[in-house]
Amino acid sequence: MNRESLAAQLETQMADLLKQKLELVLREEIRNFLEVEHPELGDSRNGYYTRGMDTRFGRVEELRVPRDRMGEFQTSVFEPYSRRDAWLEETIIAMYKGGMSTREVGQFVERILGVQYSPTTISNITNVVLQDVDAWRKRPLKRRYSVVYMDGMYVSLKRDTVENESIYVVMGIDENGHREILGYYVGGNESATSCREIFMDLRARGLEEILVGVADGLSGLKDAFLAVYPKADFQRCVVHKLRNTIVKVRAKDKPAILEDLKGVYSSAAYEEALGCFKLFESKWNAKYPREVQSWRDDLTDLLVFYKYPEAIRYAIYTTNAIERTIKEIRKRVKPMNSIANLEAAEKIVYLFAKDYNEKWSKRALRGFAEEGTKVELSKMFTNKYGATVRHESLNDTL
Repeated sequence: MNRESLAAQLETQMADLLKQKLELVLREEIRNFLEVEHPELGDSRNGYYTRGMDTRFGRVEELRVPRDRMGEFQTSVFEPYSRRDAWLEETIIAMYKGGMSTREVGQFVERILGVQYSPTTISNITNVVLQDVDAWRKRPLKRRYSVVYMDGMYVSLKRDTVENESIYVVMGIDENGHREILGYYVGGNESATSCREIFMDLRARGLEEILVGVADGLSGLKDAFLAVYPKADFQRCVVHKLRNTIVKVRAKDKPAILEDLKGVYSSAAYEEALGCFKLFESKWNAKYPREVQSWRDDLTDLLVFYKYPEAIRYAIYTTNAIERTIKEIRKRVKPMNSIANLEAAEKIVYLFAKDYNEKWSKRALRGFAEEGTKVELSKMFTNKYGATVRHESLNDTL
């Protein structure tokens, strides 16, 4: 007997053994239901019906499922009308999240179970996630977050045609130093109007007090943020600013300019950083007047992080924390030429956000957990928003 024939025989024997054990469990279930749990019903058995079922050990054909005359019995072996063991849905969702297309997942299922699942069927299975997406996106938020980041990416999204659309992600650090993805917003293009709607959504879900918002230099984003959170500070990402500057200078000058600007964001105090900028300004203004003027115009927003405890400044002067998260999402969608629809995009980002929040909830960020930092941040909240909780309406704020 060759290897293939032996493998086929073993699979058949395994399926037969599994069928026998499942049918034994089903018979014991209905006996217990009729004789032990509900003898008062006067119910009795009413034969069997047969069905197929996909399990982690292979496909079971013509499984004999017992019935009762009153139709009250329901087995716990599988859900009503389910043709799949729960493990299969969980596995399919995990493979989908991991970067496999619906077609690739279908081919994998066919190899392990010997049955064909079309891309549409796989998509329908992953749609169980959509039942949780809406509730997750509308969940109430904590009242206070010390730091809130916003960044985005473009994906090719298929509607009537395939076009680039944005996915905004908002991440916060709460009073205890735990990161959390607060929300994600799929569709449309980057604009100050869409950003303002995002901040209004956060406010409506209970986020009333923010110490500092951190974002890149999207035009109008600062105004949109401060329109909804007028008492918060706004920090423009220093790293984005550096990237935008360095591409505009000659190669031979890049190392020196980077070194001169390093003091602007790595000094021990605001006054020292300001002095470093003055040196940068005097040294390079004649050669790169536009670039120096750009830093001069944005300097106030670039140095906001110096207001905050030194132990957490690393987490405020840049959006790197949220950029790493978005990078992981981008890696998931990169193999796809385009995302099939809005629902598919929602599922992908939700699965990542849910996993990240669960992981981050177990550990506070460096510096934020220090008692001195907590005391300072608490004082800053009190200075900005008062010692008591205020429930002013969004309309009053706007």
